[in-house]
Amino acid sequence: MQSLVQNEAFQACPQGCCPTSFFNSPLPSQNTTSKPRNSSSECRHSFAATTASSIFPNTKFTNHESLPSLQESFSEFNKVYPKYSETEQVDLVRAKEYYHLSFSNNSCLDYIGIGLFSYYQRQHHDTSKTQLASSSTPQTPQSPPLYSDIPFFSISYKTGNLKNLLLHGGQGSEFESAMRRRLMRFHNISENDYSMVFTANRTSAFKLVADSYPFQSSKKLLTVYDYESEAVEAMISCSEKRGARAMSAEFSWPRLRIQSAKLRKMIVNKRKKKKKRGLFVFPLHSRVTGARYPYLWMSIAQENGWHVLIDACALGPKDMDSFGLSLFRPDFLICSFYKVLGENPSGFGCLFVKKSAISILESSSCAGVVNLVPERQLLQLSEDSSGNDIAIEQKSIPSLQEKELSSLSSFSGRIETTQSVKIEGEPSELQITVVPEDSVTVEEQRPVERLQNENEQDSENGSFNIECRCLDQVDSLGLILVTNRARYLINWLVNSMLKLKHPNAEGVPLVKIYGPKIKFDRGPALAFNVFDWKGEKVEPVLVQKLADRSNISLSYGFLHHIWFADKYAAEKGRVLQTKEGRGQGMNTNKKKDRDNLGVTVVTAALSFLANFEDMYKLWAFVARFLDADFVEKERWRYTALNQKTVEV
Repeated sequence: MQSLVQNEAFQACPQGCCPTSFFNSPLPSQNTTSKPRNSSSECRHSFAATTASSIFPNTKFTNHESLPSLQESFSEFNKVYPKYSETEQVDLVRAKEYYHLSFSNNSCLDYIGIGLFSYYQRQHHDTSKTQLASSSTPQTPQSPPLYSDIPFFSISYKTGNLKNLLLHGGQGSEFESAMRRRLMRFHNISENDYSMVFTANRTSAFKLVADSYPFQSSKKLLTVYDYESEAVEAMISCSEKRGARAMSAEFSWPRLRIQSAKLRKMIVNKRKKKKKRGLFVFPLHSRVTGARYPYLWMSIAQENGWHVLIDACALGPKDMDSFGLSLFRPDFLICSFYKVLGENPSGFGCLFVKKSAISILESSSCAGVVNLVPERQLLQLSEDSSGNDIAIEQKSIPSLQEKELSSLSSFSGRIETTQSVKIEGEPSELQITVVPEDSVTVEEQRPVERLQNENEQDSENGSFNIECRCLDQVDSLGLILVTNRARYLINWLVNSMLKLKHPNAEGVPLVKIYGPKIKFDRGPALAFNVFDWKGEKVEPVLVQKLADRSNISLSYGFLHHIWFADKYAAEKGRVLQTKEGRGQGMNTNKKKDRDNLGVTVVTAALSFLANFEDMYKLWAFVARFLDADFVEKERWRYTALNQKTVEV
C-alpha cells in the first residue's frame, strides 16, 4: 500500500518528484532546519520560486484598467505552466456536461464539493420527464421509460437508534445499496471494514457522532479547524452538554500554520497511555484557507489513545486515492455530496463508522439519518394514489437550506412529522411531499425498471449500478490531472492578487491573504480581504454582494483560534474582531470570549471544473477596488437602475 501511494504522489509532481508523499515527511514536532533539502522539498521550492518570479515579474498594478487582457494573461499563464494544456480534458467535460456555467457566465467559487450528477444528465432527465408527461399516447409495456436510467432522488427521515442501525440496519432498498456501493468505491472504503448511513447533511453527520460518542468515559473533544464551521460548532455544543471537554488547535498569525508544540501537548498522554483520551476531529485541509495538514497527526493521536474522525468533506476528486485509508483506519469518516455541481448544491452527507468502533457507541436517536427515495418510486405513489384516500401533498415553502459561512453545504432542514418527508427542488422553492410509510411495499422500494446499459449490471448479484456522471468524470480524469490543474490556477490567482497595490506613495496592498500564499501543496481555497487606500478593510459581505452582481459567486468565513507571537502582538488588537464585525475592545482571558474573536474573510473555492477564466474574472473584479470611488459608483449605478441601494 505504501509503495502505491508513494508512486501516485510521485507522478503527481510535474517535475517528477514526490512532494505530496507524507511518508517522507518529518513528524510535526521534528526540527528539520539543519537538514539539506531533499528532492521533494526542492521541487516544492522550485515551483513556488518560478511562480513568483515568472508571473508579472517586477510588476504592480495600481489601476484596474491597466490589467492585461484575458487572452494576454492566459498566454503568459501557459508559458509559466506549460503542463496546464494537458488538463484540457476538464474543459471538454465542462463544455459538454456543465454548459450552464458558460451560458450563465457565472464563476462558481462559493463551495468545495463533488456532485453526483452532471448538469447535462439532470437536464436530459427533466426533458425526458416533460416529454413523457405531455405525451398523449401512453407507453406500451415494451417501450422503456424515457428517464428510468436517471436515478434522481429525494430524502426521507428515519427513526430509531443509530447503533442498532449500524449493527442491524441491513442494506436498505436496492437503490440505496447501489448508491452505497458507488460511494464506497469512490472513497476506496471496504464494506467489510466500515458501516455507512446517509445523513441529511454534513451537520447532521457531525451531530450524530456527538450524540453517540461515549464522552462520559472518554471526555475530550479535540478539533483542528482554522475557521468556524457550523457542523463542528454543532458537534462541540452537543458534546459539551454530554460532559465533554472541548479543545481546539491554534494557528499562528499570519500564515495560520498549526501550533505544533501546543497541539502535540494536547494529544500526547504521558501518564496513562492505555486510557482512551477522547475524539480527535481532523480535516485533511482547510476548506477556507487552503492550508494542508500533515497526515501523521492522525497516527500520533491513535498512538495516544484517541478515536479519530476524519472530515473528508473538503477533499477534492481522487484525493482519497492518495490518502492511504488502510494505513490510518479512522474510527469515523464524514463526507458530503451535491446533486448538481454549480447549480443546486443540495444533497446529503455520509457517515462511515469502522465496524470495530460501533461497540463503543452509546444508544442514541438516529435523528438526521435519511433514506434515499428514488424519484421513480415517488411518481408511482402519486399515480397510484389518484382516486383513493392517499393524497400526495405538495407545498412551496421558504428555503430550508443550511448555509455554512465557509461554503454552501448540503441541503438541511428538520421537519416535525410522524411520516416520512420527501424534500426536493431548488433552494428558493423547495417542495415537500408526504409519503405514507404504509403505502410503500418492499417491492415498490426497488426500482421498477432496470438500467438498460449492460455495463451497469453487477455480474455477481444482478443488481444495478447507479450512473453518477460527476463521480465517473472525476474518476476518469484522475488524481494527477485534477491536482495539477488546481495547483496552477490557485497559485496564479494568489500571485496576481498580491500584485495589486493602491496608487499612493506607500503602495498599500489592496489584498491581504490569510493562510498559505504561493505554495506547491496548498489546497484549492483562498481566504482574503480587500483594503482601501487608507488601510481600512472592506467588509466581506459587501465584497461578496458586489461580486455576485458581477456573476462571481463567493462566500465568506470567520477565521478563529489564532495565536499571535510577541512580534505580532501589536497587530492583535487591530486584527481580531467578533463575528458581528465589532473590534476586540479590551483583552480578555475567558475562553468563550476568546473563541468569539477572529477575522471575517472573503473566501473563494475551486471545484474541479474551475478554469483560468474564472480566476481572471475574480482578479479583475477585485482590482476594481483600486478605484477609491468604486463602491460609491456601484451604489449610484444600482440606484439609477431603480434597484435597491447597495447596503454597506
